[in-house]
Amino acid sequence: MILSPINYCNINDVFIILTLKTSTMKQTILMSLFGLLLSTTISCAQESEISKVKKTIYEFSKAGDAYDVKALERCLDDNYRVVMNRLFGSQEVNVVPRAVYIEKIKSKEWGGDERKVTIDNLILNGNTASAKVILAGSKTTFVSLIDLVKDGKGQWKLVSDMPLIK
Repeated sequence: MILSPINYCNINDVFIILTLKTSTMKQTILMSLFGLLLSTTISCAQESEISKVKKTIYEFSKAGDAYDVKALERCLDDNYRVVMNRLFGSQEVNVVPRAVYIEKIKSKEWGGDERKVTIDNLILNGNTASAKVILAGSKTTFVSLIDLVKDGKGQWKLVSDMPLIK
């Protein structure tokens, strides 16, 4: 007669083996659920920040279109600048600081064109973000590389804009 391995085991040994397998399974399931919950939480937090970045870009465009200097100032970091590489016939790189940019909007030299905003690509990197944005208006279409920073109050602000006229 051939005995199966279970015949050689004490019933208490079998119970311990089943308990260990069940315990390991429970741990595996709990760890998997915890990992899923953690990744979902991180993903939701990142999606929330991406939404905030997009909102800032849309508000920036809308403020410039409407010559709304107060709204524009809320969107721009104190270090904001426009970096224009050979735009408008220039053969040089020109940097327009925040104060000059705001003055050009205020004087209506720039802005005033209702533009459709398309965020083509957005990369979130902690408290910084970069976006490739298409600003299509009736006057001009710009493809801009926009960099943003999150300030100490959790507000996203534009720190630089590198436009290309399409």
